[in-house]
Amino acid sequence: MIPPAHAPAFLAAHGWGNAQILPLAGDASFRRYFRIIDGDRRAVLMDAPPPHEDPRPFIAVTEYLGAQGLTAPTILARDLAQGLLLIDDFGDVRLRETVDAALDSEADHYAAVTDLLVHLHARPPMPGLPVHGLAQWLDEVMLFSDWYCPALDIAVDRDAFRAAWETALTPVEQDAVPRVTVLRDFHAENIMLVPGKQGIAHYGLLDFQDALVGHPAYDLASVLEDARRDVSPRVEAAMLARYRRATRHDIENAYWALAAQRNTRILGVFVRLWKRDGKPHYKTFQPRMWGLLERDLAHPALAPVKAWFDAHVPAEKRTAAWR
Repeated sequence: MIPPAHAPAFLAAHGWGNAQILPLAGDASFRRYFRIIDGDRRAVLMDAPPPHEDPRPFIAVTEYLGAQGLTAPTILARDLAQGLLLIDDFGDVRLRETVDAALDSEADHYAAVTDLLVHLHARPPMPGLPVHGLAQWLDEVMLFSDWYCPALDIAVDRDAFRAAWETALTPVEQDAVPRVTVLRDFHAENIMLVPGKQGIAHYGLLDFQDALVGHPAYDLASVLEDARRDVSPRVEAAMLARYRRATRHDIENAYWALAAQRNTRILGVFVRLWKRDGKPHYKTFQPRMWGLLERDLAHPALAPVKAWFDAHVPAEKRTAAWR
């Protein structure tokens, strides 16, 4: 978390020459974030180094979200050639820690987050985004067969694995629910509680540069089947009902199918982060991912996928392998 060498000159050119540059966070990508402090002023420096990262999608999506009345960081300064953005600082209060510290607030916070999705899904999808549909869903689950299975010495017939998923996901692809902007990494660690704002605007959005146009159930599954914190089943059921009442869309089968798809992909992604990228701490999330996936597979819509898992992935190579 050493700032890039060109950061001080960039900050000075935009009126932050006397500011402190403090480490803030890194993530699963090459992006890094630094807090910039100059007296009473605060901002965040995003380091998205080319050619590994391109900050332009982040800029486009944050401007779209702001135009929809949602709280996304304002771009204060930019240098695309060096991959630097200076953006709003939403502070340190995240949804995850807030709810964990006061579990009786969980239902209220998740109701607001669900309402945020209802609001976003009522707007036309952002133009120009890639499509997230059947072909992409199938490619993504192959991360499980291509990374998870070799790491645990599981022999796999990739064609049969893909065919089981195609059977389960084709009805979701063909349903009549309107497609929407999908933020994709919408979960409690990417949602900030922004002081001075009320209602859904109180919830500041982060890490949405991989946004797509896809099924509305995807982001609901992302936040309710969170890879990093356990949402109570009671709240999950209440939020599914809340979304259905607000939109009049029946997304029940799509929710469980896309939750299973997402969790299977993440099991593979976390192994890849460990094996390829040298980030072994992602292994600690695998027991939760298996717990979520086992719940998903119990849904009748996932019967062909459950049959594949039951035939090929023994219990000792699921949750037990990571304890």
